[in-house]
Amino acid sequence: MTSPSDVFVWAWLPDATSPVVAGRIQPSAHGNRFAYGESYLARPGAISLFTPELPLARGWIDPPDGMDMAGCLWDASPDSWGQRVIIARLTGLFGAAADTVEIDKTTFLLESGSNRIGGLDFQSSATHYEPRAQTATLDELHAAANALQTGELHGDLFRALVDGTAVGGARPKVLITDHDVEYIAKFSLSSDPYPIVKAEAVGMELARRVGIDAPRSRIVTSLGRDVLLIERFDRPSPGRRTMMVSGLTLLGFGDFLGARYSSYPEILDVLRRWARSGKDLGRRLFERIVFNVAIGITDDHVRNHAAFWDGQHLELTPAYDLCPQLRSGGEANQAMDISRAGARASRFHTCVKAAADYGLTADEAREIVDRQVTVIRENWETVADMFELTAVDRNVLLRGPILNAYAFTQ
Repeated sequence: MTSPSDVFVWAWLPDATSPVVAGRIQPSAHGNRFAYGESYLARPGAISLFTPELPLARGWIDPPDGMDMAGCLWDASPDSWGQRVIIARLTGLFGAAADTVEIDKTTFLLESGSNRIGGLDFQSSATHYEPRAQTATLDELHAAANALQTGELHGDLFRALVDGTAVGGARPKVLITDHDVEYIAKFSLSSDPYPIVKAEAVGMELARRVGIDAPRSRIVTSLGRDVLLIERFDRPSPGRRTMMVSGLTLLGFGDFLGARYSSYPEILDVLRRWARSGKDLGRRLFERIVFNVAIGITDDHVRNHAAFWDGQHLELTPAYDLCPQLRSGGEANQAMDISRAGARASRFHTCVKAAADYGLTADEAREIVDRQVTVIRENWETVADMFELTAVDRNVLLRGPILNAYAFTQ
């Protein structure tokens, strides 16, 4: 499909409640290059969108080698779910028929909603900002998401659904606001092999109880099904937005093919290089890895990690996508290497052996493991009751992904 010649990038500067035009994206022989606007460079308080990729300077900046757009820009794009919605709206194709459609990245940026993750938006104008926003209710958006799955979506809700899908991930989700608080709403599906949204709610509650920074969340009902509402941590107050970059961008990967070889210690290296303070950073990341092992989160890939960016410093965001995954056997691997040596087996032993990579002693690492296991065991029934898990659901989750016997092997 034909792509636009220029896309203008609008940004929310720290503490601002409205965006300013920061620069533009333009197709070139080397991919989609970017240039800051002269008015932005002259603006007091202007910051780089991400210095390792787009330092604050005049002139065109080509995307990093092996990429066709700077990662900090593409991080604000819709992921597979949002892309499916946009393809269906533009072409009328659903399901497998849409898999062969090729749409330029800049089209995805302009066709997705403005209330996207982070502090950027994309417009066709450099002078007039017009947000693409939806006003539909949760039930209406839920019905539209269901209709998309069956290829029956049409009418006014198509636009509303598009406007609410500028977020990552493969599962159906939308963005809603309730009493000035913004949420990501994740829908359950009739085809789910286990109560996935409740399982993620359990994961997030257990994370908070072991001391991991995770956003507030709750389960509500829409159209007779469970919906998980997750409070957005990139919206510190009404009108304000916080810039973010994904782990994929931190490591300089353009797609998941290269990211297959990524590791937690490499993410830690980048965070330490740009952190305001590296104090306890290694411990905090290590605690998240241990928790992933403890409750069976094995899709902990680089896009499921992110950092806030304020123009000079990176700060690890709260943990997210904390959903235990079922597995057919005991053995499992994390999506990224736990140690610099390349180990990624989903075992506490793997974590403890990698302790030094995070600035910890083996005894400190064991204490973290023991404390998390104890907290999860002691709180399991309370948390399961909180989300009204059935006896079958509890059996599926506990010692399935959660506290699986494999995690304790040497």
